[in-house]
This record gives sequence, C-alpha cells and structure tokens, in this order.
Amino acid sequence: MIVFDLRCGQAHVFEARFASSAAYEDQRARGLIACPVCNDDSIDKAVMAPNIAAKGNSRPAPRPEQAALAALAEMQARLIEKSEWVGRDFPDRARAMHLGDAPATLIHGETTAAEARELAEEGVPIAPLLVPVVPPHARN
Repeated sequence: MIVFDLRCGQAHVFEARFASSAAYEDQRARGLIACPVCNDDSIDKAVMAPNIAAKGNSRPAPRPEQAALAALAEMQARLIEKSEWVGRDFPDRARAMHLGDAPATLIHGETTAAEARELAEEGVPIAPLLVPVVPPHARN
C-alpha cells in the first residue's frame, strides 16, 4: 500500500492510498479519482514530506491536520447529538423548514448530489457533513 498527497485543480490537498504507483496512474487516467472537497477530477500528486521512521524512544508529534480533523470530528459529533436523523426525508424536511411549513430544527440525513444542488439553488441553508456518519439503522 502506498500513500500519496494529491491536489485537485482547485488546490485542495488530500491523502489517498493505492496498491502501487501504477494503480494510482491507472485510476487517474480513467478519471476515477476526485477531490473529496469539490469533486474535481483533475488530480495531480502534491509535494510530500518523506516518511522517516522516528527513533525507537520517541513518538512523532501529531501532524497539524490530524489535530484539526480530530477537532472537526468532535465538533460534528456534538452537533449531531443535538440533531434529528431524518434519512432520505432530508431534502423535503429541509425545504419545508426553509419555506416556513415546518418548525426550524437541527436535522441531518441523506441526499443525492443533485438534490443538494437543487436545495442550494433554492437558497435552503444546508451543509455537507465533513466526517462520514453511520446512519442509526446501520449501527450494531
């Protein structure tokens, strides 16, 4: 397994794992790699720092992006605790709240990219969850 830092045409940098350099090149050539932030598929390798093993008696310091991601995940988890899971009813519920047909509450659920674009075009205030969430019905 090999890890690459990748950059999209919009300058978003993200990390991805591949079986080999050839697997990366193959997937990139077929347009199978897309930016998780903006879905841009014009992807190139970003500059990477070498992965040098630490001394046996020391631990590497957490990378700033790891700390930021952990803080983001914690904040999202706190918000979701106060939010209602509405599943596939999300587009209808969000639209109803926006139009004043339902009381405004915190909700989260599922929607397609097309439905999300429609909601945004209508001015419905929505935002994607940045950290993946397991739906309540899929939990053990």
